[in-house]
Formats: sequence, structure tokens, C-alpha cells
Amino acid sequence: MAVVAIYSVKGGVGKTTTSANLAWCSARISKRATLLWDLDAAGGAGFLLGMGAKQKKRAESVFALDRSPAKLIRKSGIPRLDLLPADESIRALDSQLTMIGKKKRLVKLTQALAKDYDRILFDCPPVLNELSAQVMRASDLVIVPIPPSPLSARAFDLVVEEVERHTKVHPPILPVLSMLDMRKALHRSAREENPRWPAIPYASAAEQCAVRQQPVGEFAPTSVAQPAYRSLWTAIERKLVKGKAG
Repeated sequence: MAVVAIYSVKGGVGKTTTSANLAWCSARISKRATLLWDLDAAGGAGFLLGMGAKQKKRAESVFALDRSPAKLIRKSGIPRLDLLPADESIRALDSQLTMIGKKKRLVKLTQALAKDYDRILFDCPPVLNELSAQVMRASDLVIVPIPPSPLSARAFDLVVEEVERHTKVHPPILPVLSMLDMRKALHRSAREENPRWPAIPYASAAEQCAVRQQPVGEFAPTSVAQPAYRSLWTAIERKLVKGKAG
């Protein structure tokens, strides 16, 4: 089992769309038993899979010392892809984690799910607190979507600096240029400055994910976005396998 976090300190960068589409690639392309764990109170990951929270004030309960996350997991309707949804109760999660004083609570929860899942993906909230620190401890790889700009590299450096400030040991962090539109000069400049970074092109199909409440691969497999998500997931799988082997 391996854990991948999709994380940013800023909202509006395509984080949730990336999370849902990578989870789809894990389940559909890699044939992995996959869990998409929504840690954002907005509940966007569940929405993109056509699943709202059935019950309120419960998502935070999986972090209580006597609760199992398996009780809240739901089938997505996509083979091999399950969801652990978020709700408003997640907003109090940071204070709850601080209160129980268990620095590796999320690590233990993911380990308990290892018998059922090959891949767990976190859709993380844009925060820097105890929850983000626990995400870093629990993850084998962190994906950071970054909108293209001449300051993209600096923005990524700031994320790494902040993560290092909050965690003594953190997993590899991979920047991804999101919503890349090569018709725009600023985007071309960002791409030229960071040619090795994976990139997800701007595509109307990616925007339609929220309208259709499905990952791109379900309704627009020929979209330019789909090969990009597939390529990114393939690179992630290689890194995960290499990391586990090492």
C-alpha cells in the first residue's frame, strides 16, 4: 500500500480535480484498489465523484481513538474506487488532533486500511497546521499543483520551506503545472523555466468534471487532459514502486 497526497497551501489550483482524476487512473488504469480520502471540509472530492456526504458531523470521528475509518467508506460506482467523504466536522480536525496529542494518528489509520487498498489518495485542504503535518508523515509522495506563472518555481520553493518548517521528515514533493495554457505568454514562460515538471493542460473537460460529477476518463477519454493525467499517474506509480523497492 502507498499513500499519495495532493496538497497546496493555496486554493483554486486544481487540487481536487487532480485528486479525483488521479484516483480514477489508479483504479481504472493501474487496476489498484483505491481509496480517495477527502480531508477538505468543502467536500469537493466526493462532489466530483457524484457523492455528497450522507450524514453531517461524522467525518472527524474517524480520528477518534476508538473509531474505524472503514465505517464511513462508500463505493463510488467506479470499479475499485472508494471514497471516504468529508463534511463540515472536518473544520475542527486540527484542534481535535492537537487535543488527542497523537502525532501519527493519520499514519496508523492508513496502515489499518492497507489490507483493503493498494493506493490511498488524500485530497488535502489548503492549510498549514497539525493536519497538514500528519498528512506529510503519512504520505509516500506529495503532489503539489501549481498554476503557471513566472514565479511558479518560487511558489513551489515556498511550499517546501513551509512543509519543512512544520515536519522534521517529509516525503518526496512533486510539483505539477496545472491548467497550463500554452496560448498564454506567462504560461509558456513558466513551462520554459520548469521543463521537467509534469503538466496538466487547460481543458474544458477538466472544468466539466464539476458539472458532470465524473472524472475526465469517464466522459471525455479523448480530451487532451486525459493523457496528461494518465502520464502523471504513470510517473507516480514508477516513483512509488521505486521508493518501496529502495
